[in-house]
Amino acid sequence: MSTTTTLTTIHHFIDGAETTGEGDRTQPVYNPATGQVSAELRLASEADLNTTVAAAKKAAESWGDISLAKRTAVLFKFRELVAAHVDDLAELITAEHGKVLSDAKGEIGRGLEVIEFACGIPQLLKGDYSDQVSTGIDVFSFREPLGVVAGITPFNFPVMVPLWMAPMAIATGNAFILKPSERDPSAPMLLAKLWKQAGLPDGVFQVLHGGKETVDGLLTHPDVDGISFVGSTPIAQYVHETATKHGKRVQALGGAKNHAIVMPDADLDNAADHLAAAAFGSAGERCMAISVAVAVSDAADLIVKKVQERALAVKVKNGTEPDAEMGPVITPASKERIVKIVTEAETAGAAMVVDGRDLVVPGHEDGFWVGPTVIDHVTAEMTAYTEEIFGPVLVVVRVADLEEGIALINSNPYGNGTAIFTSSGANARKFQRSVTVGMVGINVPLPVPVAYHSFGGWKNSLFGDKHIYGPEGVSFYTRGKVITSRWPEPTHASGASYNFPSN
Repeated sequence: MSTTTTLTTIHHFIDGAETTGEGDRTQPVYNPATGQVSAELRLASEADLNTTVAAAKKAAESWGDISLAKRTAVLFKFRELVAAHVDDLAELITAEHGKVLSDAKGEIGRGLEVIEFACGIPQLLKGDYSDQVSTGIDVFSFREPLGVVAGITPFNFPVMVPLWMAPMAIATGNAFILKPSERDPSAPMLLAKLWKQAGLPDGVFQVLHGGKETVDGLLTHPDVDGISFVGSTPIAQYVHETATKHGKRVQALGGAKNHAIVMPDADLDNAADHLAAAAFGSAGERCMAISVAVAVSDAADLIVKKVQERALAVKVKNGTEPDAEMGPVITPASKERIVKIVTEAETAGAAMVVDGRDLVVPGHEDGFWVGPTVIDHVTAEMTAYTEEIFGPVLVVVRVADLEEGIALINSNPYGNGTAIFTSSGANARKFQRSVTVGMVGINVPLPVPVAYHSFGGWKNSLFGDKHIYGPEGVSFYTRGKVITSRWPEPTHASGASYNFPSN
């Protein structure tokens, strides 16, 4: 007797409710560990986009006028709901992204930090007041919401990156439209339900699924005031150019090629532990992953050997297994691209220290697997160095000294994150002051700032002038207004003058 499996259909979340929308196009959602289709995703039509933006515009008008006390009450409730649903969110992430459950819970934890920061919005939005700047005249300033803002987020952090954006946008009085990745849309849908359960008015947080047509619609719609984007550099540049041309404020975070310098004076066992975790965690699908180890002088042979040992010991399994340390990559196309770049490096003369191209996970033969890979003697001309691989691949570039390592990093077009492993304060200080990179770690391989700082790179890793979340997030989602006020006594002369006003 045959059985038929009914696929789950994932809808949009528009104006406070799940809806199928008017679009008739769909796209499959896969479990990367099994290679099987797990759901069907409905994609938005132009009519769905217009409906969503109209609901956001209407909601923004009232939400922006709601008191800070009432906004904060919703944020506190949302924070508690997210914390109570960590397991549920993590399971959805692992099922559609593939990362291991512990890593999925970690990204939710970092998202919670931003919600907690946003809960302090009354303090963050305090303006300035100058008394008696001129006779009988006071000046004060404050910040107002933009109105309708949209977040276009990547597959690699389906909860954390939306939480980098939405709590800040909503706390500052905006309505927020989330266009998540089509690869792993279920966790964002749960976030939408938690926002509603927290008491957020309909239309203030919405989820719209779609591809390029939906993105272009958000970038060009006259009623969308701001765009936040995280993704690859070519798309970030396109988003920035298109949206700014249509009069929108934009922060677009692009790709990365993050280097970690390993000095001979470093604790090499500690450095190897952290290099392996930073390169292979989440299958290397992080914009802050360390993908280049810059081995200085005598450290090279030793660090390569130690990283080799750790790479071979990584437990690559279905992310739902309790002892799993690394899961699959997101799609067959991603696997094919990673394998191609590794093969090109081997052909060009690089040394294969650990080769994960042919990894097979028993019982999951149809999954999208690439094992931890370490490539030594890579040069700056090889595609393994020039391309953002976005997979579990660590390339080793050998340099003679710290100065050569810094020059290598500064010549790279990306400037997202970097790190140095050293026991020398002088080396660390020289490094942190010399590198042209936005986020720097000193014996910290993934220097993702805490929520009360801001996240963002330099050079081709950021388009726009504002970093994401933290103080710069507050600034991005608001605009300043300055009031000059005078209340003359009725018996006084007006004091009007045709001259430029002074004291």
